[in-house]
Amino acid sequence: MAKLIEKNNLEKIIAELKKNNKKIVFTNGCFDIVHAGHIDYMEKAKKLGDVLFVGLNSDASVKKIKGSKRPVVEERYRSRLLEGLSSIDYIAVFNEDTPLELIKKVKPDVLVKGEDWKDKGVVGEEFVKSYGGAVKLIELMPGISTSGIIENILKAYK
Repeated sequence: MAKLIEKNNLEKIIAELKKNNKKIVFTNGCFDIVHAGHIDYMEKAKKLGDVLFVGLNSDASVKKIKGSKRPVVEERYRSRLLEGLSSIDYIAVFNEDTPLELIKKVKPDVLVKGEDWKDKGVVGEEFVKSYGGAVKLIELMPGISTSGIIENILKAYK
């Protein structure tokens, strides 16, 4: 089964999952340099339901959010790496600044973000709660982040 799906196949897949009463968990991110913290996060997210759906920011979207020097790893390689994680069932790339359009199509039972989003507001929260879905913030693995890894690399190679 291919994990990376095109948006035009999304409705069919979601309909089948809902028909089979699968609890859908959704999260999203850039996942520019996938690290142990991401793996831990995905494993925790997967435990909240039956199917973990990941929205992946496109290269253009990452540039808008993180700046012109990002992503470090191209979308095609980031998606391939995520496909290798057993906790992830489906991946869809989105070009928009936020995953709201994708969240509305998936209509997850549980919307997940890292606890660092507590005070920022989770995109899609109001929509998911409007039909009885839940929003969960997951505790992050301390001391590891993509930005921190990039800083360490830059220091080491100055």
